[in-house]
Amino acid sequence: MMNTLDLVTHGPVIPVIVIDRLEDAVPLAEALVAGGVRVLEVTLRTPVALEAIRAMCAVPGAIVGAGTIRSAADARAAKAAGAVFGVSPGYTAEVGAACREMGLPLLPGVATASEVMAAQADGLNFLKFFPATAAGGIPMLKALAGPFPDVVFCPTGGITPATAPDFLGLPNVKVCGGSWLTPADAVKAGDWARITQLAKEAGALRR
Repeated sequence: MMNTLDLVTHGPVIPVIVIDRLEDAVPLAEALVAGGVRVLEVTLRTPVALEAIRAMCAVPGAIVGAGTIRSAADARAAKAAGAVFGVSPGYTAEVGAACREMGLPLLPGVATASEVMAAQADGLNFLKFFPATAAGGIPMLKALAGPFPDVVFCPTGGITPATAPDFLGLPNVKVCGGSWLTPADAVKAGDWARITQLAKEAGALRR
């Protein structure tokens, strides 16, 4: 089973992807991989999300996970669709236990010190800081570094290409999540070349 921390070795940004049309799934994944972005988080926010994950898993080079996991049932469905990791907006012991039982590596969301402690109690030390900008942004991440020197984060939520380098410059940030790599208008228009270019630019944001 993959360690979620392995995901950071593939680039500084994990795209947060919303798929509304199943036919967009494969060309979108191909466009991101062509731009050097291999780790893809497909959110479980649309009726076609699970089928999209299944289709994108067949794209060479793609490492496909499921986002917006909110329950044990979500985790089971994601695993059955072929997801190799899961991302949750928050953390519950139920979700953590389900992911452990089925061998689905989990990147759980936290926004407070108490939530960090709850995730750590279940053995999780690589956490998604969400919603990053609304929950305190860089000052909050700096504050969490003191009591939690053994925890590293993937801030997600409200991050832009302009602010990503500042987040990535923090010692306790290994990667960040962003939706700007897959703009809704580009996906709707099938402008895959634009998405490939955005993926290439994201690769240059590394510290």
